[in-house]
Amino acid sequence: MATFALRRILQMLPLLILISLVVFGLTAMQPGDPVDQLVFGNPHITADDIARLREAYGLNQPWYERYWAWLSRIFHGDFGYSRDFSIPTTQFIFQQRLPNTLLLTVPALILSTLIAVPLGIFSAIRQYSLPDYVLTFLSFVAYSAPVFWIGVMALYFFAVWLPSKTGVGLPPGGLGDLTPDAGRWPYFVDLLKHLIMPLSILMLREIASTLRYMRASFLEVINQDFVRTARAKGLPNRSVIYKHALRNSLIPIITILGLSIPGLFGGAVITERVFSWPGMGNALLDSLVSKDFNVAMLCLMMLAILTVVFQLITDLLYAAVDPRIRYS
Repeated sequence: MATFALRRILQMLPLLILISLVVFGLTAMQPGDPVDQLVFGNPHITADDIARLREAYGLNQPWYERYWAWLSRIFHGDFGYSRDFSIPTTQFIFQQRLPNTLLLTVPALILSTLIAVPLGIFSAIRQYSLPDYVLTFLSFVAYSAPVFWIGVMALYFFAVWLPSKTGVGLPPGGLGDLTPDAGRWPYFVDLLKHLIMPLSILMLREIASTLRYMRASFLEVINQDFVRTARAKGLPNRSVIYKHALRNSLIPIITILGLSIPGLFGGAVITERVFSWPGMGNALLDSLVSKDFNVAMLCLMMLAILTVVFQLITDLLYAAVDPRIRYS
């Protein structure tokens, strides 16, 4: 397995370089550039000023030459500066935005898995019963409804309609209105108050997806011969379900979870936008709109790295869960 893992890691480098080339090219071919953002609304700027700005940003060069300069800086650990915030890109992403995204996505992944896996087993064991039909219907609705629509409806119901009916005012300020200096408990309550709604919306789709896959996988396993043999030996039903059937039904769930982690970072763009959550998703969208290319490239490459790394981790977990799988 160590040889397999090493070989896959060595294959990641050329793959990531190819991904960076494609992403940089697509980003560079967007209409407009950072200079257009500066020129807009400034009637006093001259053509010489525009030419000097394009030369300063390197925009007078072909995109592939700019890509080579960017790649050379990356190998020296220089990810450039954020044009919008005038600070190093790594400081902006890793200190200001990534912690907020982790605060949103990590609990969403853990809680949705802890909820969806038992519900999927429960639905499979009670196939064609009323609880099974109810869970199936709710999971289809949650998976099919657009995230932005659910988010807007949740904002309207819990933040507008319900407070107006109960006489409770909206909480003033946004995330960060309180600082840790104001006291740990008030800061925690304020953070939780702003976190609970986007966290719930992000969990909803993950629960629906994982529940459906868990139910289908468990139904396939529970009807196989080794499960019937375990029942024929007189083993308790709990032992048959959780010791024999569950482990063999986890392969599809591992695949889903391995792909969900980078997907949560990318899929959180809509959730973060709807709820104005200052995370990586919002930073990525804002950087693409404002042509802050250094921030956009760092965010997109982080998603690419997360994808290839967790695909490797998923493959390694296959062998840990299923002893029949061996990597030579």
